[in-house]
Amino acid sequence: MDAKVTLENMYGGRTLVFGHRGASAYAPMNTIPAFELARQQGADGIELDVHRTKDEHVVVLHDFSVDATTNGTGDISHMTLSQLKSLDAGSWFDASFANTPIPTLEEVFLAVGRSLFINIEIKSRTIESDGLEAMVANLIQKYGMQDRVIVSSFNPYAIMRFRGIIANVPIAFLTAPDFHIPPPDGLVYEASHPYEGSLNETTISEYRAVAPIINTWTVNDADRAVELAKMGVNGIITDNPSAILQALGR
Repeated sequence: MDAKVTLENMYGGRTLVFGHRGASAYAPMNTIPAFELARQQGADGIELDVHRTKDEHVVVLHDFSVDATTNGTGDISHMTLSQLKSLDAGSWFDASFANTPIPTLEEVFLAVGRSLFINIEIKSRTIESDGLEAMVANLIQKYGMQDRVIVSSFNPYAIMRFRGIIANVPIAFLTAPDFHIPPPDGLVYEASHPYEGSLNETTISEYRAVAPIINTWTVNDADRAVELAKMGVNGIITDNPSAILQALGR
């Protein structure tokens, strides 16, 4: 199936609500409990971040190091999966989540992949590949997730590399007011993921001229979510899916 058609089928004319790193207002970000809670709250999908480990596994964590959200220290790329799995990724949020592990992308697919759409953000800081794009593509194909995922990145070279590996999965270009890497010539992507504060009727039209779908982050104000939906934004990425769904009348 064509990537554009995949997105059309995914959205079906609706405004979708994605849990930002899961229902991260209520559970530790980028963990299975946060993703399962987003599902329980009625979210259409989740957004998550992926990295490559030293021994070539794909793990879900926001930062390039484990320092902020675990009891460990060090860069993910210098650690093995076994080392990462030994860390506590929940206690920083609340003691009730003590010993929550860092999940692999494979574990997320198995836990919620058939019930939630998944926006996979590839964390990449280089023009050259470390192999992460191919590893993500392989997992998507292994679990038949081609029609259930969007692959995004702030690094346009990462989504360009991914597109070169697997053509029928939608890709999205992330942008922020203080961070923007100009996309290389010829890169075609199906969705734009701009910061919500940058959006108004004019900028929405500009984004729409480049890609048919606009998913915006991170919207935690209910009134703002309603305003953005009325302006035609296709997806709302939020820490609080239940509140945004209620505001949208869902």
